Amino acid sequence: MNFSEVFIRRPVATTLITLGIVLSGLAAFRLLPVAPLPQIEYPTISVSASLPGASPEIMAATVATPLERALGRIAGVTEMSSNSSLGQTRVVLQFDLDRSIESAANDVQAAINAARSSLPSGLVRNPTYRKVNPADTPVFIIALTSGSLTRGQMYDVAATVLAQKLSQVRGVGQVTIGGSSLPAVRVQVNPLQLDRYGIGLEQVRLAIAGANANRPKGSVSDDARHWQVGANDQSRDVADYVPLVVSYRNGAAVRLSDVAEVRESVEDERNAGSSNGKPSVLLVVYRQPGANIIETVDRIYELMPGLRALAPAAIDMQVVLDRTPTIRASLREIERTLVISVALVVMVVFLFLRNAAATLVPAVAVPASLVGTFGVMYLAGYSLDNLSLMALTIATGFVVDDAIVVLENIARRREAGEAPLAAAIAGAREVGFTVVAISLSLIAVFIPILAMGGVVGRLFREFAVVLSVAILISLLVSAGAGSAAAHPAKPRAPATRAPTTRSPPKDDWPASGAAR
Repeated sequence: MNFSEVFIRRPVATTLITLGIVLSGLAAFRLLPVAPLPQIEYPTISVSASLPGASPEIMAATVATPLERALGRIAGVTEMSSNSSLGQTRVVLQFDLDRSIESAANDVQAAINAARSSLPSGLVRNPTYRKVNPADTPVFIIALTSGSLTRGQMYDVAATVLAQKLSQVRGVGQVTIGGSSLPAVRVQVNPLQLDRYGIGLEQVRLAIAGANANRPKGSVSDDARHWQVGANDQSRDVADYVPLVVSYRNGAAVRLSDVAEVRESVEDERNAGSSNGKPSVLLVVYRQPGANIIETVDRIYELMPGLRALAPAAIDMQVVLDRTPTIRASLREIERTLVISVALVVMVVFLFLRNAAATLVPAVAVPASLVGTFGVMYLAGYSLDNLSLMALTIATGFVVDDAIVVLENIARRREAGEAPLAAAIAGAREVGFTVVAISLSLIAVFIPILAMGGVVGRLFREFAVVLSVAILISLLVSAGAGSAAAHPAKPRAPATRAPTTRSPPKDDWPASGAAR
């Protein structure tokens, strides 16, 4: 018994298997993430070190160089770059695409420990590392602008309220805030005034630090009662710093306003943002790996009215970046092309076969093969992107070949006078090897793509795998194509009534024996 004969003799099982393939593909289609291109995880690690007050030249010579020497010995490093600035050094390592990020992180930590003896003793802490993915790009950016609030006040609202809510949205991986920093009181000391009063910078620092102490104040109690004394000595406004006493000279208090300029500002004045020419704070949203970008953005849009209600009325929220319109348009166009391709294939088959019943077989085999591919894509961790959908569009012409070859050979035998079941079994057996050879030869074309390395190989590997899987599923579906030809729908015969006989009346019985 050949492989196709199992399906031909069991039409009910064949139908159920086809339905199972289609239903599993439809269920996986709803779970597949959506992305513009296949997801490629670049194994990249960033190492950071800080030495306050050191110039970029010193950081490059005393920090970056020992780290580069130690990190360069790690196996699998394809690219290493460093950037040194005032008091900061950052070394970025990129590894082979086949290298595990976890094992690479262990090697980086070991290299940092080995380089510690060569680093300056004044480092605030040991160099640290973190795993990064340079392929990640923002999917959504919200700009906060206001005509009455400062950047620092808007940043405070964004950091304490809005970013927390956005981080809770399913599919959102990270929310970063840019364009400003937290509000702060900036004290700009006048060295001429300090020299006039004979006050050093350390005295000013100690006075400011003492004004921000928040320590326990103690308690007061008697025999029956106990009172805990609590007070917050932290200074938060400019008005709290201006009268601060720095020292005493000639019996008079020297206040902070006498030796410095105190003003409202932010922690980092060199961080600024602008939207349409207005000062703004940006909320930059990144998605989780594998999350559906379209569904994630839709959930953010649903949350926008709630965010506007939580923010002060003086803040205007505008969407300045949304990556989904181009992705939606691209996927919509590819899906439309896929539907048109399937319709054209079925129409061409009908024009040549000129038999609606025979055309029904490829009309079912093509969608079943394409939809069933979604299940394998979900198990492989692929996504709905331009390359995977393009592979399905191209596969439309490939997956119909097997079913047509099997169906045409069966039809030829039936025209020769064979019974449907015998023609299906014999016809499928004759072309079985041919169908397998056709499918394997098509898959062999994509073996070089599967063997490609680098970023280009990772991009087109999903294309080759999706196309090969669609061809293999069509090979399985074509094995059951003979089942439809072996069990054609039989027209129902018209109902006929069995002839009935009526006994003649007793008076009409013929006389027998003696005459009356």
